[in-house]
Amino acid sequence: MPDTSPTHPSPHTRRQGGPVPPADGGSTLITDIGSLVTNNPDLGAGPLGLLTDAALVLDGGEVAWVGPAADAPAADRRVDAEGRAVIPGFVDSHSHLVFAGDRTAEFNARMSGRPYTAGGIRSTVVATRLADDDTLSANLTTYLTEMLRQGTTTVETKSGYGLTVEEEARALRIAAAHTDEVTYLGAHVVAPEYADDPAGYVDLVTGPMLDACAPHARWVDVFCEQGAFDGDQARAILTAGAARGLIPRVHANQLTEGPGVQLAVELDAASADHCTHLTDADVAALADGTTVATLLPGCEFSTRAVYPDARRLLDAGVTVALSTDCNPGSSFTSSMPFCVAVAVREMGMTPDEALWSATAGGAAALRRTDVGRLTPGAAADVVLLEAPSHVHLAYRPGVPLVRDVWQRGVRVPMAH
Repeated sequence: MPDTSPTHPSPHTRRQGGPVPPADGGSTLITDIGSLVTNNPDLGAGPLGLLTDAALVLDGGEVAWVGPAADAPAADRRVDAEGRAVIPGFVDSHSHLVFAGDRTAEFNARMSGRPYTAGGIRSTVVATRLADDDTLSANLTTYLTEMLRQGTTTVETKSGYGLTVEEEARALRIAAAHTDEVTYLGAHVVAPEYADDPAGYVDLVTGPMLDACAPHARWVDVFCEQGAFDGDQARAILTAGAARGLIPRVHANQLTEGPGVQLAVELDAASADHCTHLTDADVAALADGTTVATLLPGCEFSTRAVYPDARRLLDAGVTVALSTDCNPGSSFTSSMPFCVAVAVREMGMTPDEALWSATAGGAAALRRTDVGRLTPGAAADVVLLEAPSHVHLAYRPGVPLVRDVWQRGVRVPMAH
């Protein structure tokens, strides 16, 4: 496919989610698109705003024009999609990428019959504390690069594997050097040093740790679950973060029914993440509020747990996002296409719903309107598939269908 688009020397040097305009400021026309997902019903058919025989122009890191290929304006460069599908870059709104080590032995044991609990997090805490900054940064870069080459152009990531003032602040500083969507998760689990004093740890998380971490983060999160933090503790942590200007999001109802989802809605959290075990009251609260239900099918896949019922949520009118939950313990995948396929097969989503949730849904979970869609003025985050339709993401699971990626208008080096 002829193309003279500029490329980055390496995706390692880029901030995921940050504006990176083309090196020479020129424009790029992508034309002869068989199927273009805009996620704007005003531009095309259905909720996906689907266009056929389409084209789009990228200029200055933004989408400048969208419409029929026959009407496309001239541009500095031309890419012929040759009838392939184009979709917005995936928006991964929940990941845990600042860590060292892995938990292969834990996974192997779990696949041999041992159930997952939150306790394994502490083993990653030990490894992460022992790692130096360069190691943590290199690991983070590796996972972000994996994500980018699989079509993910916007990534949220969290702290949570340090659990001391110094370690949590360090994790957030490292994360903020790579992505704009950074979450303070000092309340991942109670630090081992506070095992006999969880109230003291909550005081730390809402006091000195928050003071050190708030300048580096946009979000505050808490794991509201048995074995982590109860509803009262979660409320104290989230309200303290909000008082410092951080927007709440919640790990909610992953392992059991509990207060997390309704607390998230009450506090106007951007998202309640996991949402695996829900009561009718939980679903009603989500439907009546603005909190996005972020579903993480990689977690259930990797822990042999029951999948969340996406159909129940969608039928109730809840906004749903899909994300990888990439982390070393319960969901060590960086692949949004994989999560789309699992959501369709196991969670009752249609291919259209799953793609929307992995793009525009993730943007909603991050309260972003500039990503997750391909409309004039949106970020030029574009994925060209080696397929005639986005449906192939679920139809051909496990197949590397991402052919090309543009992030903020710049083509990403890919191995073809």
